Amino acid sequence: MAKDSYLVGLIGSGIGPSLSPALHEREADRQGLRYLYRLIDIDTLGVPPEAVGDLVRAARDLGFDGLNITHPCKQLVIGHLDALAPQAEALGAVNTVVFDDGRAVGHNTDATGFAASFARGLPDAPLDRVVQLGAGGAGAAVAHATLTLGAGRVTLVDALPDRAAALAGSLNRHFGDGRATTAALAELPGLLKRAHGLVHATPTGMAAHPGMPLPAELLHPGLWIAEVVYRPLQTELLRTARELGCATLDGGGMAVFQAADAFRLFTGREPDSARMLADIAELADTVPAANVKQEVRT
Repeated sequence: MAKDSYLVGLIGSGIGPSLSPALHEREADRQGLRYLYRLIDIDTLGVPPEAVGDLVRAARDLGFDGLNITHPCKQLVIGHLDALAPQAEALGAVNTVVFDDGRAVGHNTDATGFAASFARGLPDAPLDRVVQLGAGGAGAAVAHATLTLGAGRVTLVDALPDRAAALAGSLNRHFGDGRATTAALAELPGLLKRAHGLVHATPTGMAAHPGMPLPAELLHPGLWIAEVVYRPLQTELLRTARELGCATLDGGGMAVFQAADAFRLFTGREPDSARMLADIAELADTVPAANVKQEVRT
């Protein structure tokens, strides 16, 4: 008889207002599953990020089927797992852990989530020259996804040049020399004139960090814009770009597709991503912005 009851959770910092429980539990309800999604907030527990290994072991011993992992534990959890899926190993970050016969196996659905969202929302976008703002946790996932989709070159621009350089080095080792490079913030005007697209992977535009991540005058109609921020779904960057005639992609799709991939890993069942996309649009409209925290952290 197929399993119809699941216990999963999310480990991270300040995750009380997360949308993940609602996304997972709504889809499980529609599939007739008993599905409990628990939040394991290290701030509430009063433990440091380094305690993630103890929390993973406790969840396994308590009969959890799997866990999502978010900031600041995505890298720290790796040393406490029994195996890594290729994507997680390539990225050096884990956002999903599946317990299988007592083994804890790490996966990363951030990159696959962005790739699926991009393929759905900007299927014909040219990818020869892409500029990406942000090289943190979310930046690593989306840069990997963009190159997997066939980007010729991704130029990384980050307020921390060493972080951008480290990510570029990792990407070039995986995809080949010259596929990723770095540039200073001052070089953005020239870069964007020649670029086909801009991927935004910094916190700017979130409810707690309103505003534009770059001067509006650097945008032009020939540039597509892909956003990682999903709360709000329509950031100032996207509104400005759309008014200029740019093709745009909001961050809701990435949030949904990474959750759908995790749901599939936890249950072995196929989620309905179209219904989940409708869910996040409804949740984003009904949950106060100040009370929502994104799991994809830059």
